[in-house]
Amino acid sequence: MTLAKHLRILTAHYTSNPNILYLRDGEVVLYRRSASPLYQCRFKLADGSWYRVSTRKASVEQAVAVACEMYDEIRFRQRLGLAHIAHNFAQIADATLDELRKELDLGRGKSVYHSYITCIEKYFIPYFAEKHLEELTHADIVEFELWRNRQMAKLPKASTLNNFASAWSRLCSVAIGRGWISERVAIPKLSTRGQKSIARPAFSRAEIEALLVYMVEWSKQGRLAVEREMRPLLRDYVEMLLLTGMRHGTEALGICWKHIEWHTDKGVRYLRIWVNGKTGGRWLIAKHRAVDVLKRLHSRQQAHNGIEFEQLLKERTAHKLFTFTDGYQPPSLNGTFRRLMRDSGLEKSEDGKNRTLYSLRHTYATLELIENDTNVHTLSKQMGNSSAMIERHYSKLTATMAAHRLA
Repeated sequence: MTLAKHLRILTAHYTSNPNILYLRDGEVVLYRRSASPLYQCRFKLADGSWYRVSTRKASVEQAVAVACEMYDEIRFRQRLGLAHIAHNFAQIADATLDELRKELDLGRGKSVYHSYITCIEKYFIPYFAEKHLEELTHADIVEFELWRNRQMAKLPKASTLNNFASAWSRLCSVAIGRGWISERVAIPKLSTRGQKSIARPAFSRAEIEALLVYMVEWSKQGRLAVEREMRPLLRDYVEMLLLTGMRHGTEALGICWKHIEWHTDKGVRYLRIWVNGKTGGRWLIAKHRAVDVLKRLHSRQQAHNGIEFEQLLKERTAHKLFTFTDGYQPPSLNGTFRRLMRDSGLEKSEDGKNRTLYSLRHTYATLELIENDTNVHTLSKQMGNSSAMIERHYSKLTATMAAHRLA
């Protein structure tokens, strides 16, 4: 039966209200409101609820075609266990970003969530925006990865690809959790095979001693007011990283005074610091010299004027540790550290690699293994890494570490 003939039969049966048509044995109702020239439609979903939507058509023939097509598509999606309305990639991505940011705001999110957000905003949304997640194929993923690599202008390292894959998995989980996609739908995964990470260059013991001496006068210099705040703060920051092995960035900058306390064992007092970052929260033990760093920070911060150092540790205030005198915390100290490296002549290692703040953590681990014979298990607990990762990254030091026993 042609569409025109079908419409004539429907119109003949419902002459009492020519603005209402019943299609598909009455399961689809097409109607037009008096204030609008466009046809609306409504039909029942599998759960018995009514779904209403505009056809955006003023022509009855076109409205019938649109209404029937929407009805057939929704019924088909329901049989597959999918949400009755297909959400495009951008909508799912927005929901995922909202969840990640809420968890970060509530303090429950991991620092790596910032990397997930970057992956989604900078790469996933621009490429997949109007596509539908359940319709993507392996070929789509391969094309995306080629495009992403061109955007990055390099082959990403394995750690970067792991962040992309985790962000992708989180996005898929949000879609499934909200009932927008059935867990039975096979969604292709992203590749995690990338270039091996290159170890950051460490400082030698002699270089560290020279740097510590150099920073004393360097931290007192600075033409601008912000430099006179940043330089002493960076000095304290660098020393604390060298004395604890903590990660720079979220882990170190997240420390508040309330996260620092004395721990006594067998009559000896140790400085204990709670950090929370990439691998969750943990207590670490700082070198005894870290007390001098804390006292310098305490002496400069206006919020603690008149409060003795020991009393400050007891009060467990929520003020951040690494701040300017007025309490402001700069979002990053990377730029000032690069300036320090250039000024001190320590910017590059012997093999020509640029040193970064992460080099301080690498130095801590190297010196602990070589100079202090710290065992791998203890070092992994201090640094928040697995023993396997410590062994993998520092296995080349094994012979050196045992030199006094081998020679």
